[in-house]
Amino acid sequence: MQLEAQAPVIGIPVCLRQLDEQPFHIVGEKYITAVADAAGGLPVLLPALGSQWNFKELVGKLDGLMMTGSPSNVAVHHYGGAPDRPDSPQDPARDATTLPLIRAALETGLPLFCICRGFQELNVALGGTLHTQVHNVVGRSDHRAPKGTYEERYGPRHPVKLTPDGQFAQILGSSEIQVNSLHWQGIDRLASGLTAEGTAPDGTVEAVRVTAARNFALGVQWHPEFRATENPVSVALFQAFGKAARAHARAKQGHRNFQAA
Repeated sequence: MQLEAQAPVIGIPVCLRQLDEQPFHIVGEKYITAVADAAGGLPVLLPALGSQWNFKELVGKLDGLMMTGSPSNVAVHHYGGAPDRPDSPQDPARDATTLPLIRAALETGLPLFCICRGFQELNVALGGTLHTQVHNVVGRSDHRAPKGTYEERYGPRHPVKLTPDGQFAQILGSSEIQVNSLHWQGIDRLASGLTAEGTAPDGTVEAVRVTAARNFALGVQWHPEFRATENPVSVALFQAFGKAARAHARAKQGHRNFQAA
């Protein structure tokens, strides 16, 4: 798929990882292709530079922002959580970038789509807390990735019931969908600024919207970016995100034209 000449610029924060004893700023290709192919946006990778960013200026250069999943977890000190498991992968540089970036995006009305770790970051950025190991919570299921091939791990795992007449139900035209599941962590206390719109059979929150958002601002615990153009649910979500980003870009251009007149 060829990008439009005026494709909206969608920022994708990356992770900082050690590869061959060197630091690399990286992100999975599936997120990049989902933005380009399913949302019709121009993906721009944002290095995990933490406080080196001027977040207000950064969001002003973007038309949308997507927070991705990652093997790493949000550090518990950001939400006052109990100690995490000893082998929990961490990425302090990403935490230092994504948490303030989410807040800056919401302050300016930048369209925001948060996936998996990004979903958890959204909850923490707005004051919520996380379970570090959902499968150890009484009454909860094991939401970790199943063993098997790449395709099998990202295959459908369980249903999610959506709030009738909620934003997700309106976008998807359904009250229940099937999703994959590849996460250790999940929402414990929902942030006061979020509204839960989708839950798994065990009560785990799977879909949220920012209650008072000025624009598209949704989060999902599953991975809609996997083969995004082949899944009707994923297509609908990314198209809605891309539509919001294009509208945001037009509004910014209209404001610039007004100032120049």
